[in-house]
Amino acid sequence: MALDQIDVDEYDAQMSFLEHLEALRWHLVRSLAATVVGGIIAFIYGSYIFDTILLGPTRSSFWSFRKLCELGQYLYDSDKLCVGEMDFVVKTVNIQEQFYQHFMIAAIGGVIIAMPYILVEVYRFIKPALRRTEKKYSGFVIGFASLLFFTGIAFGYFILTPISVNFLGNYTLSESIEKEFTVASVVSFITLLTLGAGIIFELPIVVYFLAKIGILTADTMRKYRKVSLVVILIISALVTPPDVTSQIILSMPILLLYEVGIIIAKRVAPKSIEELDTTE
Repeated sequence: MALDQIDVDEYDAQMSFLEHLEALRWHLVRSLAATVVGGIIAFIYGSYIFDTILLGPTRSSFWSFRKLCELGQYLYDSDKLCVGEMDFVVKTVNIQEQFYQHFMIAAIGGVIIAMPYILVEVYRFIKPALRRTEKKYSGFVIGFASLLFFTGIAFGYFILTPISVNFLGNYTLSESIEKEFTVASVVSFITLLTLGAGIIFELPIVVYFLAKIGILTADTMRKYRKVSLVVILIISALVTPPDVTSQIILSMPILLLYEVGIIIAKRVAPKSIEELDTTE
């Protein structure tokens, strides 16, 4: 096995288990500090985030609803796909609710803002286990992971959230029921869909690292493809409203990411020493 395949300096500086824990602690501390900074920014703009971003999908003027209406005009020359004003109001029932939700918005906003830096810290922690040639692509991996996360955020916010809010906001069990939703329910529901989608879209990166250390293989993913399909459908059913359309919309990108994960696992599967020797 060629020495240029390995970062000799890293191997010379072997770390004990406690030293690994100490290194992990500082990575976590720096990630937490970045999240706090992001949270402070989100807290300062809390009113804007709530009024414009979180409540955006509850209004018929939201970007996704406008594009859906334009699609209906193009396909059917009618307003059949247009979404009208939603028949519900957002209210508070506890004196401390708005204060608590302001901090909740700051916490979640901090995670989203700091995510690129958090990914950098994750990479720095696993960096000693990588070969020198693999470290050349560190910038690409971090950038790709950030892109996947924010693509998931956009998918959750512009696709899943409007569909879910429109379905649940207009769902009526009885005409005698007045629809008044609390601030906490609106914040938790929209952030769950949005942040959850961002995290789910990191699946290829998770597969990459699990395959790298030999825990996951492409053959295993192929073997349990049908089981994974059932799990994905269950997750989609839990996250989305109880309608088939939303479940399918969430399931499709996850299934695509799963197939991408199989390709990644196949390409990055660790080779044995004998295999490396024969390739030199």
